[in-house]
Amino acid sequence: MVALSNGLRNRGQAWFADPPWTELSPEWEKMDDEVPLSHPARLVVAAVARLDLDPLFLSYSLGGSDALRPDLMLRIALIEMWSGRTHPSQWFKDTLEIIPLKWAGFGIRPSRSVWYSFRDRLGPLIDQWFQEVLEQAQDLGLTAARRGAMDGSFVAANASRHRLLNEQRLGKHRQELAAACEQDAQGAIPQDLPAWMAKTVKTRLEQTARYERAQTRLDEFLAANERRSPSQRLPRKKVVVSATDPESALGKDKEDVFRPLYNVQLVRDLDSPLILGFEVFAQNSDGGTYGTMLGHTTHQLGHSLSEIVCDATYVTACNLAISDQQQVVLYGPWQENDYSRTRKKKQEPAMIPKGEFIWVPEENQYRCPEGRSLPWIGKEKRIQKDGEINTMHRYRCSPTDCQVCPRQAGCAKNPSRGRAVKRSEHEDLIDAHRVRMATVEAKAIYRLRKQTVELAYGDMKQNRHLRAFSGRGLSRVRIEIGLLELVHNLMIVESELRKRKASKEAAEKSCELTS
Repeated sequence: MVALSNGLRNRGQAWFADPPWTELSPEWEKMDDEVPLSHPARLVVAAVARLDLDPLFLSYSLGGSDALRPDLMLRIALIEMWSGRTHPSQWFKDTLEIIPLKWAGFGIRPSRSVWYSFRDRLGPLIDQWFQEVLEQAQDLGLTAARRGAMDGSFVAANASRHRLLNEQRLGKHRQELAAACEQDAQGAIPQDLPAWMAKTVKTRLEQTARYERAQTRLDEFLAANERRSPSQRLPRKKVVVSATDPESALGKDKEDVFRPLYNVQLVRDLDSPLILGFEVFAQNSDGGTYGTMLGHTTHQLGHSLSEIVCDATYVTACNLAISDQQQVVLYGPWQENDYSRTRKKKQEPAMIPKGEFIWVPEENQYRCPEGRSLPWIGKEKRIQKDGEINTMHRYRCSPTDCQVCPRQAGCAKNPSRGRAVKRSEHEDLIDAHRVRMATVEAKAIYRLRKQTVELAYGDMKQNRHLRAFSGRGLSRVRIEIGLLELVHNLMIVESELRKRKASKEAAEKSCELTS
């Protein structure tokens, strides 16, 4: 290992304290012998050395006492994330106890507050490092990064599912909190504080700001509830918000538990274990994430994907249009999911399906199985579940034709109005997608989804223990996901480099023996 450079003492404007040990220190040399050569900490240390850390150093300002070396702190943070320990408070404890962390950090001992501050400092830098690692992987030939699988999964927010507030309760809490803060301003000590209220002046001010954000978020939920159809609309008192983490969405997780949560979206490479893109959304569905994820992935890679595999949630008319505009081939079942076959067995279609009607583009009309015309009668704009707007054209058969048709019982629910069908503005893309998905090649590509992105979520939740976030708020949970996916890719690239180095050394040794 190369000795530490004294040039790190002053990077940019800030000054950084020297760590307690160097590579010549007896304490560090002893630990260096104890850390196995195959330990993940060694991979992380080598990988971090290849990142551009200048922006991290420059994020520290001039003044105050010398800061701890951020490159050493980054090593420890990434090792901890790889080990499934995502809480900065845990990093503080482990830095004092775990030998590989002491070895990687040369004996530094940041406080809890320093660790939390450092975690927040990494937010603006993760995307740049993530992009660097993907460039390294492509330069090594690990992947062409042209094919990916996209999916989403819910992760619990750092908030109680038992303390959700509706409009009435939130208003009452805000009134009581405002009264306590008024007493604080007058120098009085509030008496008989409720259990939910913060106990100090400072934390009550922070709680006031958080409750204001909760009110804003609740207003969004109420407005969204009003936009629902009457049959799906919740009673106003049933619309709730988390006062602990107002930015989180509310919904059922994979274990069917209603709770505050975030939606983690990943794009996993089909040709390697690399993650090509990630993002976190404060919503309880995958709707509306497809275009955003394509944009993020294109930005990270420097080029767009050529193929992407998704489940049925993402295969909508609007997403097919987005794919067509960005020249991405989308693979996934059209309006199929895990329950479709069950529903088909239990309930046969009541009418002749639209697929049996013939589209006549030159006449802008359909023809029914009996040969009768369904001319265009108008169009309407529909807001899809993912928020996209889809223009639907309507076609209707004459009531006179329907009333005398021998198949009216299995075709028209109301023959006096005539059978109607609708056609999306992207219907040509839908038809082409159905034809493509019927091919053997498309089915083979789609099978790769469960072998790639599903494994990525399994690794994240089982091996990295990310069942719930440690931070609160969208920016902090994104930092957690970013660090997890960054160290995931770093380990893959570093393992490949180590493997190639070992092969090269073995080949050179073999040549020496034979010469």
